[in-house]
Parts: sequence; C-alpha cells; structure tokens
Amino acid sequence: MEVKPIAFDSMGVRSMATFVKTKDVSILIDPGVSLAPKRYRLPPHRIELERMNLKWGEIKAYLVESDVAIITHYHYDHHDPNEVEIFNGKKLLIKHPTENINRSQKGRAAYFLDQLSKTEVEIDYCDGNSYSFGNTDVEISDPVFHGADSRLGFVVEVFVDDGESSFLFSSDVEGPNNEDQLTFMLEKSAEVVFIDGPMTYMLGYRYSQKAFENSIENLKKLIHETDVKKLVLDHHLTRDLKWRERMADVFRSGEEAGVEVMSAAIFAGVGEELLEAKRAELYRQDREGKTKN
Repeated sequence: MEVKPIAFDSMGVRSMATFVKTKDVSILIDPGVSLAPKRYRLPPHRIELERMNLKWGEIKAYLVESDVAIITHYHYDHHDPNEVEIFNGKKLLIKHPTENINRSQKGRAAYFLDQLSKTEVEIDYCDGNSYSFGNTDVEISDPVFHGADSRLGFVVEVFVDDGESSFLFSSDVEGPNNEDQLTFMLEKSAEVVFIDGPMTYMLGYRYSQKAFENSIENLKKLIHETDVKKLVLDHHLTRDLKWRERMADVFRSGEEAGVEVMSAAIFAGVGEELLEAKRAELYRQDREGKTKN
C-alpha cells in the first residue's frame, strides 16, 4: 500500500489531503485546501497563497489518478464545492449531509450536492459503512465529534486494509480527545495512522486543558495498544510552532514502543514549513526585505 500525504499544515496549508493506492484501488481522502483568513490579525501571506495554489494543483492531479474520493466532512480545507468537475467519473463516499451534522456543515453539504448534480459521479453516504475493492477493504467509522463536542459538527474516520498493510485516517478529531474518537482507532489497529492532533495553538481559548490532557493519554493508548508503526500528527496541531514540545510525552511513548512519531511533511520526506504559524515572521521579513519566493 502506498500512502502519500499531498497537502497538510506541516506543508504550509490547511489540509489533510491524502492519497492511498493499493493493487486494487486508488483513493483520495479529503481533496481540499485552504488558508486561515486571519492569523496574528494578518491575512494570508503571498507565500501561503502560492503554496495553496500549488497544493490545489497537486490535489487535482492525484484525483485524476484516483478511482474513489472520500470526504469526511464539509469544511473547506477538506472539500471544494466550486470545482466539482474534478469528480467526474469517480465514486464519491461522503459524510451524510443531513444526519449527525451541524447547521453550517449541513448548508455546505446541500450546496456541494447541488453542484455535484451537474456531474457524472456515483455518490454514497458512507457513515458507518464498509466497502470492498478486490482484496482492499475500506471501513468508515460512525460519526464522531469534530473536536471536543458537537459545536463544529461531526466527521468520519477512514480505515484501509489491503491484506498486507493497513492505514487509518482520523479526520478532524482534534486529539483524539474522547473515547468515541479513539474506539475506532483501537479496534482497527492500523500500522500507519494519520491523526489530526490537539488544537494547541488555541489552548485555553477554544481548546481546553482537559481536552489536551485527554488527547495525550489517548495517543499513548494508541501507541501501546495497537499495531501502529508510524504515527503522523498534523493539521490543527502543526499550527503551533511548539507542537513537538507540547507532545513530548507522546514522542517518549513512541520511542519506548518503537513507534515513529512525525509530521506529514516528515512522513513525505520533505521539510516542514509551518507557514501559518510563521505568518507574522513572514510579514516581518517582508518589511525587512528578506522574504524570498
């Protein structure tokens, strides 16, 4: 099985776009990308805008190669309703648009489906369902909280097993910070796991200390109670320049258990570029004439 992170926060954009290829099927999970409209009271830097355009081009190129696209929820860093022609001829597995969903995502889902009605695409509401493609099994979790509660709605997690290796994609669990989010991960016991880590850059503001502590303990459980060999922590977590420091206990647990803990960028073999977290620095460098393309 080939697992390739295409666009992630550690690569300079808000995204979790991931390509998975087995002998039987090619899958693109969450083909979307966006930027924070404001960070440090600043709009996206031109380097961020360039990176977003680059990554969107890469996402579309990988979608051409994909048989299936999975959309775990309807935030715009996980799907794009404005270029739906990219889904023509694909099987599309999407989070249920009206059940276990908040008002904002429900409206976005309705708009997305309306746009998709103009395309030739096979759509299935995937919550809690299983699919087989030759010897490759794809299982979708029941909906779990986007974050610590239902305020931001629900997401579904994704598990892929081709009989030789296995992969789990958490979507936006911001942790995992509760047992419902963790249960699917423990049951599937995947060898490669991509996790949206805790939202530490808003710790004490929009993300509680309790949720953070729960996330640390749950990640340690994942390390010690499953077959995971490579654990990728990214997305909300890597909007924090001190994410490694904050996750020190998880890194120690990984070392003890022989589990590699890393960002998506490191998994992909490229350098980390936490552009959103460095936005103020990028603008400062502009003022000093130091920022290069």
